[in-house]
Amino acid sequence: MTTDTLAAYSLLAVYSAAAVYVLAFVGYVVDLSRRSSEAIAAQPTASASAAATTRGGTTVLAPPAPPTASAEAAVRPGKAARIALALTVLGFAVHVLAIVLRGIANGHAPWANMFEFAVTGTAAIVGVYLVVNLFRDVRFIGSYITGLVALLLMLASINVYVDVVPLSPPLQSAWLVIHILVAVLGTGFFALGAGLAIAQLLQARREAGASDKPRFLRAFPSSEALENLAYRVNVIGFAFWTFTLIAGAIWAEHAWGRYWGWDTKEVWTFIIWVVYAGYIHARATRGWRGAPSAWLSIVGFTAVLFNFTIVNLFFKGMHAYSGL
Repeated sequence: MTTDTLAAYSLLAVYSAAAVYVLAFVGYVVDLSRRSSEAIAAQPTASASAAATTRGGTTVLAPPAPPTASAEAAVRPGKAARIALALTVLGFAVHVLAIVLRGIANGHAPWANMFEFAVTGTAAIVGVYLVVNLFRDVRFIGSYITGLVALLLMLASINVYVDVVPLSPPLQSAWLVIHILVAVLGTGFFALGAGLAIAQLLQARREAGASDKPRFLRAFPSSEALENLAYRVNVIGFAFWTFTLIAGAIWAEHAWGRYWGWDTKEVWTFIIWVVYAGYIHARATRGWRGAPSAWLSIVGFTAVLFNFTIVNLFFKGMHAYSGL
């Protein structure tokens, strides 16, 4: 089988994976709608649950306390969620097949340009989501994961696709595998952490009584539970990103004879590390919780996306490997 044929099959697998993720997205949305409706139906009526008290000969009905998010989230995922998770696993398998075919066509790890990194990075996001599901049911955020990944895959395939080309000399190193692998793993954890942080902000606003319009939030855990889970996920991502920074410096010394050169890509990688280091330090030692920690998590992942897109496309430097 020729290189062009393998690359074509790889691209077809990318499109197929994106299509399966879209179907999974629909399944997660249907499940959230069902769980939200059941949570609303499970609420006690005011007349049945109001507490009656007597004050000065007058009977006063005290309104029932609003249900907590954790109580509402007790409505378990249904058949749609199970189907959506199965579709996510199927999409991930096809996604990995696309990476393997591209790697065989290349003759090396398929991480040499922006398109290949996008395909691998989005696979890492789904892989992290599936692994976390083994320890904690996070299917409530499945629509965010599958929707984001499907969108990024299609944008990458349409806008930054490049044909298979030989590796440039600086990339002909074992550090291509080590450095990029830990970077995509860190990106996967940061993406999940950002999604949980967004859900935390919305849930906290709802719990405060500011808004109850997003009915799907009734199927989510409490804002505190979401924050704690986001923190654990981001800590793991930070560990991977720290190794990304170290491995990149070692690779730079091997390729260019210096560990650090203030290249745009290097600077932004360090900025991302500083943002997440500040997030972890502030939350762990200063008790900086709630909305501030959530916003730091979101800012950190936004910086990751900026580093991958804007820096790659519009800034020149020694890391200009977009392939465009």
